Formats: sequence, structure tokens, C-alpha cells
Amino acid sequence: MKPAVFLALPLGKPFERKLAERYTIIADPDRRGEAEALITIGALATDAALMDAMPKLKLICCFGSGHEGVDVAEAERRGIEVANTVGANAATVADLAVALLLASIRKVVAADRIARTGEWRGGNPAALLFLRGLTGRKIGIVGLGAIGLKIAKRLEGFETEIGYFGRNEKQGVPYRYFRSVLDLATWADTLILAHRADETNRHLVNAAVLSALGPDGHVVNISRGSAIDEDALIAALKSGTIAGAALDVFEDEPSPRADLLSLPNIVVTPHIGGGTSEAIVAMGDAVIANLDAFFDGKPLPNAVTAA
Repeated sequence: MKPAVFLALPLGKPFERKLAERYTIIADPDRRGEAEALITIGALATDAALMDAMPKLKLICCFGSGHEGVDVAEAERRGIEVANTVGANAATVADLAVALLLASIRKVVAADRIARTGEWRGGNPAALLFLRGLTGRKIGIVGLGAIGLKIAKRLEGFETEIGYFGRNEKQGVPYRYFRSVLDLATWADTLILAHRADETNRHLVNAAVLSALGPDGHVVNISRGSAIDEDALIAALKSGTIAGAALDVFEDEPSPRADLLSLPNIVVTPHIGGGTSEAIVAMGDAVIANLDAFFDGKPLPNAVTAA
């Protein structure tokens, strides 16, 4: 008999067909108590109440690297293992981070509008011709994990300087390490957020960090919306404290603040960082690898533990 797995949300027919070859899928919340494993995403709450409703639960597996909604400490207390798919979509997210950075620095969205609406007639708009480019910039990356490292590797090709902040200094990397986000922002003129998001780093980027980044600075967020104090960001963008921002994530999803979206010096996308076809297949395969290892009594390929 196949082990039962509760699917907390639809994750695509191709993945579900592949999962069904090995496991019994339960999608009805009224039957979740029958499942030994739960497949979810980091943004959904997986707390003590949900664990109470699933007395047979022994494994929580997040589709994606995020696990901020999972009470990992409570799961550990109950003997429930937790896994994610860290690294499976790293390349795809890194690609979008670079695309957003270029779009913000070179005002690609504004330039597209000008070309389409006929404002180009009469000469190239000076505001778009004398922008500072990417070459020679100091790029500060917050979080040099699987995604952050791929962002750094990509940006090396743009002849930039790269520094980073993380919980721990990485050995064997050629980038300068900073002991705080504020120190990193003081050195950098571009900040890219690629760190793991949880309550310990909520509003990690605040008014002081944005001020340190400076009037030529840009901030890119492909981590989680909670990482940036949006009140501070809006104030900084309005006042010219920083030059621009590019955001794939927001504090309130899927309904970002209107006063943020109305600003002319931001680029926004609807949390699509890990959403390419190849990344979704890779994440699905990583979920199944975690499930297979667990039910075979082997170590999880991508185990998550309480900090």
C-alpha cells in the first residue's frame, strides 16, 4: 500500500501524476488526518494546530526553498521531519534577480513606455541617456546561499565588485564579507536580497539601511516581502534617498500596496522568481526525492532544522 501524502495546494498536473506513481495523494482537507506526509509551500502556515489535525504526520516537505510558515521547532518537538527543495530553482531565481537589477538601473520599463507612446519623437529622452550603468558598481548580496551565490557568479560577468552579508562567513568564496546589512549597504550602491526570510530578519532593510545605500542606490528583492520595511522604502523612493527598487515579492501578496505600485522608480513582478518550467520540474523532483528518502529510512536530501 502506498504511503498517503496530503497536498496542501495544487502544484500542477505533471508533478501530481509523477507523485501518484509512488504515493496516495490526498487533496481533501477533511481527509488530511490520514496522511503521513504533507507537501506545502513556505508561505502557508504549518503550525501546531495543523499538526494536531494530522496525527499520523511524520514529514513536512516544502515545495521551494522557503519554509517561513512552518513551525520547525514545534515539528521537531513532535518528531516530525522537515524538508525543502533548496537549490532546485536557484538558477531561475538568480536570472530574474539580474533581470530586475538591469531593469531598475537602466529604467527599462520607462523606456519601453516612451518608445511605445511616441514620446521618443524629437530626440532621445536625456533622463534615460545619462543613467549610471551596471559596470563598476558595488553589489551587496544579502544571503550567499544557493541563490545568492548564483547571482554573484552572474554579476561577475558585468565587471562589478561583489560583497555579501550572511549569518556566517563563507569559506572559499572570493567576495568580501560584511558583518551587518548596514555595513554592507554603506559599502554598496546596489543591494540584492537573496536570504532566507523568517521572523528573525523581518524588516532587515529599514530606513537606516536605505539611507546608507545612497541616492545612486538600487535595491532588488527576490527573497520575501517581509525583508523590507515598505513604509521606509516608499519614503526613500519618494525623497530620492535611493534611486530605484525592483521587487518580485511584497509584504501583502497578492495585493501589493497601491502607494508602492504608483511610484515611477520601481519595477515589479508578481512573485515569479522560481516560476520557470524547468525550475518547477526540478522542485517537484526534489520533493519526491525527499519523500522517497524518508519512506526508505534514509537521510533527507534537503533537511530543515530549527535555527
